[in-house]
Amino acid sequence: MTIDAQALDQIFLKARTANGFIDKPVPESLLRQVYDVARMGPTSMNTQPTRYVFLNSAASRARLLPALTPGNLDKTRDAPVTVIVATDTKFYEFMPQVWHREGAKENFENNPAMSEATATRNGTLGGAYFIIAARALGLDCGPMSGVDLAKVNAEFFPDGRWRANFLINLGYGDDSKLFDRNKRLSFEQACQLL
Repeated sequence: MTIDAQALDQIFLKARTANGFIDKPVPESLLRQVYDVARMGPTSMNTQPTRYVFLNSAASRARLLPALTPGNLDKTRDAPVTVIVATDTKFYEFMPQVWHREGAKENFENNPAMSEATATRNGTLGGAYFIIAARALGLDCGPMSGVDLAKVNAEFFPDGRWRANFLINLGYGDDSKLFDRNKRLSFEQACQLL
């Protein structure tokens, strides 16, 4: 079964990176709904290491501004919500709850290199699922990596357990602030058939 053309347009083909937002709040109920959809995306061994911090007030976003590059300041100030997509470095503590076999927690706990690689890879996947879920539910997203993550971690995660990965401005996009769509690589440039 495939989804219809309108859904593909909304999620991928006509969706755009939001560079500004209209003044319309995003209700907590919608943030919860986006999470409930995004959390269903697959991660290896169902690890689910992604964590989301919703900055949905001007005061909470003001704490983030010193970590941003100049080009991200205004759009973050004006966004209804900014999401810090983070990774839980001790995601494995939840393995007995989310994985069907015993020993997974100890396996990650006793192998820091595997644990870190799993958290990084699957934490980033979780952020991508979040963008897809948000678009599917009618929100526009402005993902950003123009940020000093060490400053974000110091401000929001001083205990070091969660680590910021990237940011997403979230809301209802202002089409007048869109950039022209950049080109994408062709199948021949990006793919191999072996």
